[in-house]
Amino acid sequence: MSVTQVAAYAAPAAKAPLERTTVPRRPVGEHDVLIDIKYAGICHSDIHQARDGWGEGIFPMVPGHEIAGVVAEAGPGVTRFAVGDRVGVGCFVDSCRACAYCLRGQEQYCVEGMTGTYNARDKDGEPTYGGYSTHVVVDENYTVRIPEGLALDVAAPLLCAGITLYSPLKHWGAGPGKKVAIVGLGGLGHMGVKIAHALGAEVTVLSQSLRKKEDGLKLGADHYYATNDPATFEELAGRFDLIVSTVSAPLRLDAYLGLLKVDGALVNVGAPEEPVELNLFSVIGGRKTLAGSMIGGIAETQEMLDFCAGHGLGSEIELIGADRINEAYERVLASDVRYRFVIDASTI
Repeated sequence: MSVTQVAAYAAPAAKAPLERTTVPRRPVGEHDVLIDIKYAGICHSDIHQARDGWGEGIFPMVPGHEIAGVVAEAGPGVTRFAVGDRVGVGCFVDSCRACAYCLRGQEQYCVEGMTGTYNARDKDGEPTYGGYSTHVVVDENYTVRIPEGLALDVAAPLLCAGITLYSPLKHWGAGPGKKVAIVGLGGLGHMGVKIAHALGAEVTVLSQSLRKKEDGLKLGADHYYATNDPATFEELAGRFDLIVSTVSAPLRLDAYLGLLKVDGALVNVGAPEEPVELNLFSVIGGRKTLAGSMIGGIAETQEMLDFCAGHGLGSEIELIGADRINEAYERVLASDVRYRFVIDASTI
C-alpha cells in the first residue's frame, strides 16, 4: 500500500463541527499493520481536544483513540499479527522506545512524550489522524489483540475507558477486602464499576444524583450515593481505601479526601480544563495520597483486554452512524449517553 487517502470525519478548526473529508495514511512499513476500522468510541477527551480545551490543537483534527478493527495488511517484518486478526489501538501509536518507562512497558509516561493517536505529530513531522476514519496504519508494537470473547463494538471503548480505570485500580490494589469508590457513572465510571467489582472490591458509586442508581447497581456497585446531598459526606467520612474520580469538572477535593481512610488514595483520571483547589491539611491529616493516572502501557492494555474478556466485560454502548457525531458530542456534554457512543465505521 502506498500513501493513500481514506475517508474520515474531522474538525476543520477548533470548535467547528466535524465534517466528512479524507486524510492521508502512510504506506505500510516493515513492522506496520493496516487496520480496517470497524468501530471507534467517542471519548470526552475527543471533545476537549477538538475544542482546544486542553490547549491549542492541530487542525484539521480527526479524533478517536478507541479503535477496534481487523488487520487488512501486514508489513513483511510483522510477527505479532496476521491478516484477519481482530486488533485495537488506544491513545498512542509510538514513543521513544528507549527511556526507562518505555523499556518497562509504561510507554504512556515516555520521557520524550508518547505520540498520540491523533492531535500529535509523528516522527516524520506529519500530523496523526485518529479513529473516526475507515483505515489506520500503526506499528505492530503499539497494536493490541482483541480476544475472541469480546465483540468489537463493545471492545472499542476499552482501549481508553477500560485501561484508564483498570490501571489505577490494579496499581492501588483494588480487590477483596478493599472499599473502592468511583466518582461519576459515565463513559469512564461505568467501566470502573465493572472492573472494580470483577477484581473483588466492595464498590460504591458517588454520583451527583441518584438518577442512575439502578444502572450502577446492575453494573456491579454495592452502594450508590448522591454527592448533591451533604449528608453523604458525613455518612461516608473515613470509609474508603481508594477513590477514583472520572469526572471532567473540578471536584471539591477536600470533601472527597475526607472520605478516605488513613493511607487512602484519591486518584484522578478525569481531566478538568480548569485548575482545582486544595487545602493541604486534607492530605496531611491522614497520610492520604492525591494522585493521577494516565491510561496504561501496551502490555497492561493487553492484560486489561484479556481480563475483560475473561470476565465478560464490555462497555455499555450506543452505536451511531458517523453523521451523528456532532449530535453525540452535545449529548456527551449533557451526560445524555449510557454509557459510551461508538461510531460504526462502515458509515464513514
